[in-house]
Amino acid sequence: MRPSNAWLPVLRPYTPISDLSEPGFIDLLVKKYPGGKASSHLHSLQPGEALTFVVPLKGYAWTPNRHSHIYLLAGGAGITPMYQLIQGVLKNPEDRTKVTLVFGVNSKEDVVLREELDAFESQYPDRFKVVYTISSNNTATEGESHHFKQGRITESLLRSVMKSDEEGVKVFVSGPPAMEAALMGSNGWGNSGAGGILGKLGYTKDQIYKF
Repeated sequence: MRPSNAWLPVLRPYTPISDLSEPGFIDLLVKKYPGGKASSHLHSLQPGEALTFVVPLKGYAWTPNRHSHIYLLAGGAGITPMYQLIQGVLKNPEDRTKVTLVFGVNSKEDVVLREELDAFESQYPDRFKVVYTISSNNTATEGESHHFKQGRITESLLRSVMKSDEEGVKVFVSGPPAMEAALMGSNGWGNSGAGGILGKLGYTKDQIYKF
C-alpha cells in the first residue's frame, strides 16, 4: 500500500479472519493505531479503492489430528491468526483436536470477535474453551466471571489453564513483543529450549510455534 505523501510503499503482514473455504473475498481485522502508516491508510480507504497484495506468506502447515490439544496464547491484534486456525480446526468434521484459547487484552472493549468465539464455545463445548484476561482494572460483570480473568497472561494463569503433562500438545503464540518475550524469554528461546513462562511450565522449543 502507498499512503498519500509517501514515496515508498508500506508493507505489513495481515491474516484474514474470513473462512478461506469461501473463495472470492477475504475479511481483514485491522486495528487503527495513532500514527500507524499502514493501519491509518487502510481505515482511510473508501469502497471502490484498490489495495495491492504482494505475496502470500508461508505459515504453519496444519495437519488435522496431529496434536491432541492446542493452546493458543493471543494478545491484542495477535488474535487474527488464532481465529483463522480456530475456524479451520472446528469446522472440519474429521478434526478432533481440542483447542484452548487464552486471549489477553487491555480492556473489554478490545475483546474483538467475542461474539464469534463465544458461539464456537457453545457449539463445540467438548473441543473449544476460551479464557479472556483483562489487564486494566475493569471488573467482570455478573455472569461473565467464568470467562474473564484479571491481569496479563501470567505463569499462574497458564498453570490454571494448561496441563503440562498432556501428550501431543502444541502451543501457538501471537501478540505484542513484550508478551512474547514474557512467554518465551527475551531472546525467544532459552539456551536449553523454551525460555520464559512456557519454559518454566515444562514446554520445549519444538512444542511452541510463534506466528
